[in-house]
Amino acid sequence: MSTKMKAAQISKAGGDWELVERDIPEPGPGQVRVKVEACGICHSDALVKEGLWPGLQYPRVPGHEIAGRVDAVGTNVTSWAVGQRVGVGWHGGHCFVCEQCRRGDFAMCVNRKVTGIDFDGGYATHVIVPAAVLAAIPVDLPAEEAGPFMCAGVTVFNALRERSLRCTASAVRTSRCPVRAPDGIQHRSDQPGQGQRRFSATTRRA
Repeated sequence: MSTKMKAAQISKAGGDWELVERDIPEPGPGQVRVKVEACGICHSDALVKEGLWPGLQYPRVPGHEIAGRVDAVGTNVTSWAVGQRVGVGWHGGHCFVCEQCRRGDFAMCVNRKVTGIDFDGGYATHVIVPAAVLAAIPVDLPAEEAGPFMCAGVTVFNALRERSLRCTASAVRTSRCPVRAPDGIQHRSDQPGQGQRRFSATTRRA
């Protein structure tokens, strides 16, 4: 088994893409290593490319629309096993103890982490992530379709959920449930039936 992995990194703000070889990292306590099968491209990745996110540390591997399989688990991880299909999105971790977390609003955690910004993301063959941020992916959903659900798909799903809308694919096409959104978000919003039928993401604590 190879001990090396490949990654596409940015070494400085505004720098060029670099395809590099690194040692495959080992997951620490509460972490999981994912072997990446596909990673979608999001416009937010430009924040890393151009150095627009405060406090960015380089070199950094972007990518937060990840689909793959659990490749190794760290200590204290009991909810995930090697070989399971998983996805990782923008949300890269929360503290569980701040006021926002105690309300269940993990995305607004004051100590939140962002995949591909606070730690290396999915533009690589392997990635280390907190076990708490994984989502299960159905075995029959292709990785290249699952990846974008982890960002654009979640964005659309949460918007519809918060508005208590129950839309079908035909309702969207006939404008009975109109969705206006840019780029990949619109693409995912045009497929609500597919998302409801094939992709029910579940997250688990370590």
